[in-house]
Amino acid sequence: MNIEPALKALAAALHGEGPAVELSAGPDGEPVVTPVETPGFEDAVAVVRTSGSTGTPKATVLTVDALAASSMATAFALKGEGQWLLALPLQYVAGVQVLVRSLFAGTRPWAMDLSEGFTANAFTAAALELTDNIRFTSLVPTQLQRLLADPSADTLAVLRRFNGILLGGAPASAELLESARDAGLRVVTTYGAAETCGGCVYDGYPLEGVALRLAEDGRIHLGGATLAAGYLDAPSLTAEAFVEEDGNRWYRTNDLGALDADGRLTVLGRADDVIITGGVKVSAAHVQAELEKSDGVTAAFVAGVTSAKWGQAVAAYVAVAPVSGDGSSAPAAGRDGAAWAEEWHRTLGLLGPKTVLPASELIMLPNGKPDRLAMIERLNALHQGK
Repeated sequence: MNIEPALKALAAALHGEGPAVELSAGPDGEPVVTPVETPGFEDAVAVVRTSGSTGTPKATVLTVDALAASSMATAFALKGEGQWLLALPLQYVAGVQVLVRSLFAGTRPWAMDLSEGFTANAFTAAALELTDNIRFTSLVPTQLQRLLADPSADTLAVLRRFNGILLGGAPASAELLESARDAGLRVVTTYGAAETCGGCVYDGYPLEGVALRLAEDGRIHLGGATLAAGYLDAPSLTAEAFVEEDGNRWYRTNDLGALDADGRLTVLGRADDVIITGGVKVSAAHVQAELEKSDGVTAAFVAGVTSAKWGQAVAAYVAVAPVSGDGSSAPAAGRDGAAWAEEWHRTLGLLGPKTVLPASELIMLPNGKPDRLAMIERLNALHQGK
């Protein structure tokens, strides 16, 4: 992947010598650099689209000051600046940040070949090209899971050479984190959004210069120098998402959280993930966590689907392990959705999903987040077809 044009465009924008840019992937997978007019926003460097996992993506405007604050805070948290491996699509904030951090650090990033998707072989080949003694990369949980499942000793060896592996974009299971740390990997979980220049909470604690609070309804608010300027051509959405109180500016996320006595954040799930089924409120995040404890389930997505009888019914899209180690994508133990649903109703009662769609993996967006809309659509169709 030729990232040189993207690096040059971002460098020009950072120095005020060029327009803000939006990065995307062309038909051949190569980066496409598009200059963007950003009226009303000073010192804009990049326009990054939100993932669109819950609706239309929003064009988030990131400024020089916000990106500089994010890069410095990241370097402080990781105890140094080094060479970055790009393993994520450039059109999302985590990919853009690999280039931006490299520019601020004065190091040369290396991009892996994503033309045939993310593979352990391609990642290992790219990681072997890194020459710095200090090395970093950003991954999403599905990528790390694939790398740890690869039998090649080379894959594990190159993973161990990274001084830090930022893991974000979606929640990482406790099992995945335990496997990574047992393998000797230096994994740092991150939480954030395009609106905060990407991850701004590392291993549950906000980065230097980042503010964190919980609203009365438990919703997570993030503040500080890494906040985006707003959304391009969307003043009402900007006003809704970004608020000022007592001279401080906050981004109101759509996630619920809890803080322990040490101020460490635990993300509990989305504020809109409550399913009301038969008059009973059910947390989709709680059900998801319970399903992922089941043998043979590698990941789960839970949502409410329209039900004439219940108003909403709990439904689950589950990624299940193959029957054997031959790469088969058949559900574990040969169970179909009805069998899984029956088992979970015995163990979870009312919380058990009434509709279950097993698959080899969840449907994911290019940035590694679950494609909520696509899975909800399939679950709705399956439930209505019963």
